[in-house]
Amino acid sequence: MAVDIGTLDTFPKLLAHHAQVRGGLPAIREKALGVWQTWGWGQFAEEVRALACGLAAHGLTRGAHLAIVGDNRPRLYAAMCAAQCLGAIPVPLYQDAVATEMAFPIQNAEIAFAVAEDQEQVDKLLEILPVCPTLKRIYYDDPRGLRHYTQDALMSYDRLQEVGREFDAKNPGFFDREVAQGRGADTAAMFFTSGTTGHPKGVVLTHTALIDRAHVAAQMEGLGDADVVLAYLPPAWIGQNIFSYAQPFVTGYCICCPESGETIMADMREIGPTYYFAPPRVLEALLTTVSIRMEDAGLLKRKMYAYFMEVARRVGAKILDGQSVPAMDRLLYRLGDVFVFGPLRNVLGMSRVRVAYTAGEAIGPDLFVFFRSIGINLKQLYGSTETSVFVCIQPNGQVKPDTVGPAVPGVELKFTPQRELLIRSPGLFKEYYKNPQATSDAKDAEGWFHTGDAGYFDPDGHLKIIDRVKDVGALTDGTLFAPKYLENKLKFFPYIREAVAFGHGRDRACVFINFDMEAVGNWAERHNLPYSGYVDLASRDEVYALIGECIEKVNLDLSQDPELANSQIHRFLILHKELDADDGELTRTRKVRRGYIGERYEPLVEALYAGRDTIHVEAQVKYEDGRTGSISADLKIRDAKTFPAAAAKRAA
Repeated sequence: MAVDIGTLDTFPKLLAHHAQVRGGLPAIREKALGVWQTWGWGQFAEEVRALACGLAAHGLTRGAHLAIVGDNRPRLYAAMCAAQCLGAIPVPLYQDAVATEMAFPIQNAEIAFAVAEDQEQVDKLLEILPVCPTLKRIYYDDPRGLRHYTQDALMSYDRLQEVGREFDAKNPGFFDREVAQGRGADTAAMFFTSGTTGHPKGVVLTHTALIDRAHVAAQMEGLGDADVVLAYLPPAWIGQNIFSYAQPFVTGYCICCPESGETIMADMREIGPTYYFAPPRVLEALLTTVSIRMEDAGLLKRKMYAYFMEVARRVGAKILDGQSVPAMDRLLYRLGDVFVFGPLRNVLGMSRVRVAYTAGEAIGPDLFVFFRSIGINLKQLYGSTETSVFVCIQPNGQVKPDTVGPAVPGVELKFTPQRELLIRSPGLFKEYYKNPQATSDAKDAEGWFHTGDAGYFDPDGHLKIIDRVKDVGALTDGTLFAPKYLENKLKFFPYIREAVAFGHGRDRACVFINFDMEAVGNWAERHNLPYSGYVDLASRDEVYALIGECIEKVNLDLSQDPELANSQIHRFLILHKELDADDGELTRTRKVRRGYIGERYEPLVEALYAGRDTIHVEAQVKYEDGRTGSISADLKIRDAKTFPAAAAKRAA
């Protein structure tokens, strides 16, 4: 179970506690060259001590900021804690951000020190040095490729530790005094928002805010030092950070860092996590992988899968929630578990998962039910960077596909007349860094945080989020238009990777589609459809027919909802390129920037509503190495099949 956080009010104090109480138990693992390396809590604490003393020797002081950029790595997490030991503030940056995107946070926080994972991240930091004059020292973990770098600002992580040990020996008691000075009200970390609109904002969170919310959630789920978590999402994202830093420091559980993004599935199967977190896009990708494998399977396997998945959809979630199920259905489900569900969980690396969360954006009900139906205790939670993540969690036995559960202990919720959700919680952020106007706009004098999310409570007191307040609109006939709701229903299909819906102030809803290249490519190969790449497939009538079938199924479902029947999708086009964060179309957490896309592709939006069948487009794209190029294509626009509101009822 979680530790008593009464006097352990900072992360360095929690680390010292774990080093003393469970020093030999694993704190963090990393897979390198195919082998898992393990740091016990005692060893990890010694690494943090040497690193903190090295940073102190170089001038990092209380209140200063330390940038951290890279994938999930033990040394980068050690750097976070080392900064906190000195009263400094770690600022994780997205490792896939281009150099120019890193410039603003470094300038805004006047960062002088940075810890980078490898040559790629070092190159980015060196590139922006001319516009970031405060950045004086860059420490790197992986030395590969950096042998001939001679910049004065550079130093290896290993050398920094050596400096720290020398400093520690000459200044006995320094480190312990610094840790003891820390208080729960001190700033623990700063996370920059994804910048969906305008510049990112630095969200300032205290030790108390993060520790309190991590502790409450851990108690709800009974987490302890026997649990295991895979750390595979960007550590600059508060969602990953809470699961791979705040909660392990509170509970003492072990986190595991995969070797690379390509080995995540294999690494999951090896470590068998008991506690798992995935945003909807990851779950969508997993389901797509399953669907592709089943389409390639033999006839017998496909029939067995279809039969038992129907059983699972009917009773799987009920069995998971401990509800009464007819004996025959229970027996069939057990057979399905032997032949289908168990092997499927094993392939996904989820055989040992005791509790799993999804959050970050709304999840399609069908996608959510799929994972619960095969025996994975997937639950929705609701929160944000500003709330230290944990606002609402679905309790066991009270899980619904269309809500995010009731408020967790300590949290108060209410709505404005415009349906905007307001939150008051011990986990609320302190401020937006150097942005008092944004702080006062978001957090009022009574301590209520204005989320910008629209929703309501269901009869059981569970929170239901429908969209962002600014995005919820209406068609010209007054029908509620919730674009994210439509997009999520479309993204349940394995062939659709992203969707962007339009309709506010117009007479009907229309969408842009990005198909999933792997899924559609696999489909094309099985249907003997030759292609040269995404742009080629995006122009094929066969692919339009495939996507049209998906939209037709969504429309049939919408026709059964009296409030949303008139928001069925009438027209669609397949974009000529995949939406990309480097082109500003997605945030770094892969949320669609709908407003920007609507402006950038305004001629395409107008063509959808003008009844045109084709439109020529030329667009500039940015590649990972910083180069730019252009794409020219003639896009097709197609009508989607819609249904009268009563069609589904008549069919029944």
